[in-house]
Amino acid sequence: MTTSRRVSRVSSLIQQEVSHMLLNDIKDDRVGSGMVSITNVDVSGDLQHAKIYVSIYGTDEARSKTMAGLKSATGYVRRELGRRIRLRRTPEVMFIEDRGLEGGDQMLNLLNQLSQERQSKQLEDDISGAQA
Repeated sequence: MTTSRRVSRVSSLIQQEVSHMLLNDIKDDRVGSGMVSITNVDVSGDLQHAKIYVSIYGTDEARSKTMAGLKSATGYVRRELGRRIRLRRTPEVMFIEDRGLEGGDQMLNLLNQLSQERQSKQLEDDISGAQA
């Protein structure tokens, strides 16, 4: 029980620190080419590995550039995490692109489009019913 609480505390600390690094410390221009936010951090039970899920808003080219910049910054991020978070061993960091928000956005667009089509069909039916 305490282990899972510790893992969740460490993952939230990593999320905070990496978010701060993205805003202020990582100077790679590729990381700034798309708007980046950290959606989740998965830390293994032994605190040896951390998967950092990032959502990148922008074109496909901006996404690929940003992911390349993040992958090249993994050494820096791990070193800074070791300095900022006192752990016996700093976890290996891996950035993974999270496209869940993008899928949700597409779903909302489709639902809005269906709603508009339904309203326009209803309006057409009302107009044709009034003319008859």
